[in-house]
Amino acid sequence: MIPILTLALAAVAPIQIERVFGPETPTGKYKHPAFVTELANGDLYVVWYGGEGEYATDTAVWGSRLKKEGAVWSEPRILAKDPFRSAGNAVVWQAPGGVVWLFYVLRFGETWSKSRIAVKISRDNAETWSDSSLVALEEGMMVRGRPVALADGDYLLPVYHEAGDDTESVGAGSTSVFLRYGPKTRRWTESGRIRSRLGNIQPAVVEIEPGRLVAYCRRGGDYRGRPDGYTVRAESRDGGRTWSEGRDSQFPNPNAAVDFLGLRNGHLLLVYNDSMSRRTPLTVAISTDGDGTWPHKRNIAEGPGSFAYPVAIQTQDGKIHIVYTSDNRTVIRRAVFDEEAILKPETARPAR
Repeated sequence: MIPILTLALAAVAPIQIERVFGPETPTGKYKHPAFVTELANGDLYVVWYGGEGEYATDTAVWGSRLKKEGAVWSEPRILAKDPFRSAGNAVVWQAPGGVVWLFYVLRFGETWSKSRIAVKISRDNAETWSDSSLVALEEGMMVRGRPVALADGDYLLPVYHEAGDDTESVGAGSTSVFLRYGPKTRRWTESGRIRSRLGNIQPAVVEIEPGRLVAYCRRGGDYRGRPDGYTVRAESRDGGRTWSEGRDSQFPNPNAAVDFLGLRNGHLLLVYNDSMSRRTPLTVAISTDGDGTWPHKRNIAEGPGSFAYPVAIQTQDGKIHIVYTSDNRTVIRRAVFDEEAILKPETARPAR
């Protein structure tokens, strides 16, 4: 049985923090960044890339399933591995028609700025996978965010172009990029870029209303704290074809990933590190007025260390799940809670 820490709240549902996998799981000590989705049958499916480290030469994309009503994640198995190149960030997502997409990064050189984006698909709820194909051929293209099924029927995949060869800095020329897929044409085409003062990467996007999209992005620059290091916000009014300039939002960003999710009741959820310099605490904020204000905030993980690369989903039962990594990128954790846990936090304490 997987250990679960329950954090009691006054008069609202509890928060549960689950340790999904750690160094004892033989997929390499490095387990980062994790990504989760709910499949049509109610199963949860988590993917990550594993190996001996971020720039290890022998890495692979791994996957595991938690069956609906189940309590134990399946034994991880390799979903993608290249005999000549290192694998990186992975994203798993089930499209409205039932096809499950697995996007992941292949690194063609010494740094991420030499990467491309590959894809596999599954037509049987992630039981078996196709051969791989390249989606983005431009050098420096990477993926981290969840696709969006747009009101017009197209799919929009948020990706990014990372510039520069410095492993300790995201170049100012780095941009968030969007790829558009037409289910009828079965073709991927570029659909707009976001440029900003420090550069930006890893966009997370929500279609607020038909044709109007908002994206929050990780800032560029190095990993030292800076007083002007904010999460970048941009907006599109034409379905993601063109984007405003990326501008500083109200949310601090220590050069770390965020996630942005539209809830079924119309509210919006942002999960981010509420710090200019550290990847702690990990904070959830909720807007009830369409990104106008964000009065509801609560830390779900805090203390020494790093709680990073969050991915949020809302499952069919209305629960919110956030998967993130900790312990020097060796442990995958999952937080599960109702929205009320953020709207009415009362006496709860976050995980440590």
